[in-house]
Amino acid sequence: MPLVQVTLREGRSPEQLRALISALTTAVTSTVEAPKEAVRVIISEVPPTHWAAGDVTLAERTQADG
Repeated sequence: MPLVQVTLREGRSPEQLRALISALTTAVTSTVEAPKEAVRVIISEVPPTHWAAGDVTLAERTQADG
């Protein structure tokens, strides 16, 4: 049973997340020939204050840009 795990910055709409789940499921079923019912997708959303690169959080980067 294929398992796809995706980590994203928080803030996408339920419709965007649903579309992502569908696209990932389709990609897995077409590339590894797994049945759709066997594909598992887990999406983890992370607040911008909990995601950093180069010691700068996404929240800090957004504040600096805006």
